[in-house]
Amino acid sequence: MFDEIMQKFEGSPSQQAVIRLLLERGFSVNDDGRVVSGGIEIPNTQIAREIDVDRRVVDSTTDAILEDEELRRIFQNISSIPSLMDLAPVLDLSVLTVEVTDADEPGIVATVTGLLAEEGISIRQTISEDPEFTDDPRLYLITDGDVPGDLLNELKNLEFVRKIELE
Repeated sequence: MFDEIMQKFEGSPSQQAVIRLLLERGFSVNDDGRVVSGGIEIPNTQIAREIDVDRRVVDSTTDAILEDEELRRIFQNISSIPSLMDLAPVLDLSVLTVEVTDADEPGIVATVTGLLAEEGISIRQTISEDPEFTDDPRLYLITDGDVPGDLLNELKNLEFVRKIELE
């Protein structure tokens, strides 16, 4: 799906940057063509400054979104979720990041969370990036307490795991 969306803007890297930002942040586009997070409007100048494009690029991108029925459905229904990842150090939580070889393989989340549960590790939040919307999807698990080294080794040795990181 991500590739299909980006193809609609293949002639404009600047518009692709706007699309990427909207998807990464979970920003939606309202009926007036304004970028919003929930009911809070985000000025196009702020969006433009964030990704170093002209404000008119943001305007033209939101116009294109509203003109395309498929894009309109996506960007009027997207929303963001609060993440504990940046708060983890403040709250004494751990962040386990799992990169996999094939994110479409079934059972990845179940296997990883099952191994953590078997060790008695409480999971506060799980975020699984959608392989349709990102080029290199990751699984993030925010846990209470530390993840023991033997469990990290067990996770690293799973067939579908390419890399793990613990913060």
